[in-house]
Amino acid sequence: MSADRCVIVLTTMPTADAADRLATTLVEERLAACVNILPEMRSVYRWDGQIERGTEHQIVMKTTPGKVGALHARVEALHPYAVAEILDIQASGGGAAYLKWVTESVG
Repeated sequence: MSADRCVIVLTTMPTADAADRLATTLVEERLAACVNILPEMRSVYRWDGQIERGTEHQIVMKTTPGKVGALHARVEALHPYAVAEILDIQASGGGAAYLKWVTESVG
């Protein structure tokens, strides 16, 4: 099992409850093996020509290359933002047992 079988996908959610609902759905639907919800953080960003500030939760999803497209579509469908952050990070290494578990978990 090689690391090219694991993709880390990032998004943000506005509340802990919204993050938990998204995480649960993605794991239940076998689109992600695991979803981490990080504690509340401050974000500063440009939107509609203005500098905005807000609080969000970073969401870290682990999946396989074959599930990335479906995971993106589901995040976009469930996300409350007009433009959802969706960023992919290809894993460059990892424990063989963990990578195998990721693959088995998303079926």
